[in-house]
Amino acid sequence: QVQLVESGGGLVPPGGSLRISCAASGIRFNIFVMGWYRQAPGKQRELVASITNNGESAIYKDSVKGRFTISRDNAKKTVYLQMDSLKPDDTAVYYCNAPQDYYCLGYECPASFEPWGQGTQVTVAT
Repeated sequence: QVQLVESGGGLVPPGGSLRISCAASGIRFNIFVMGWYRQAPGKQRELVASITNNGESAIYKDSVKGRFTISRDNAKKTVYLQMDSLKPDDTAVYYCNAPQDYYCLGYECPASFEPWGQGTQVTVAT
């Protein structure tokens, strides 16, 4: 059974940095595109970054481009999201999953795995 476990969230001030992680088990991790989704209060879940199965390419939603960096370690079956220059609008619960379409960003980007993990809360505030 697939298990996705996100960790590393917390409270950071605007302009701060945070790195979150997602450990996967029960899947052949190295064959899947992986991505980070986030869900802010009262909003739908959106896909903000994806990385190819070999880690050589990544794409980002415009709102996070230049501030967030997605990476992965296939040996550890883990995907990371380095978040810099954080803004209050980045406040959300962050989830990892495998997008069905690498080129999809934003809302309405179906993911491959159920159930989703518990997510990790990122709060950007003074």
